[in-house]
This record gives sequence, C-alpha cells and structure tokens, in this order.
Amino acid sequence: MTEGHDVQELSDVDIHVYEAVASQVVESGGAGFPGLVRATGLTEDEVRQSVTYLVEEGYVVPRGGDSYGLGPHTFEVEY
Repeated sequence: MTEGHDVQELSDVDIHVYEAVASQVVESGGAGFPGLVRATGLTEDEVRQSVTYLVEEGYVVPRGGDSYGLGPHTFEVEY
C-alpha cells in the first residue's frame, strides 16, 4: 500500500473506476463489482484489473465478496 497517494499517478481507467466506487459508496455504503462494470461501461476484465491495482495501492479496500469501499485518501473526488 502506498502511504501518500498521488491521484495523478492513476491511469484514466483507474480514475474512472475509483470515481465509480466513490459514487456507489456514497449512494449505498459499498460498491459491488457488477455495479462497477455497469457504471463504468468497461469490460469485466478492465474493471477487475483496475480494482486489483486500486486495492494493491490502498485507494480501494475489499469488503468481502465482490464489494469494495474507499481507502484513506487526501484528495477530493467529483462524481
């Protein structure tokens, strides 16, 4: 996990997926994988690869099953 997150290091796909996670967390308290695929319009493989990276870097945290929440962050997200 990266201690100091720099959102500028994220790819456009990762930012898109992160914003979808943030939106779903605000709306329902968690982000489910199928909802992320629908919200982003990306393929399942693209979303899974991005979520895996975001989890490894600590931007997103797993909540069991295919559900995710936000990790600690120091930047604002617009959604």
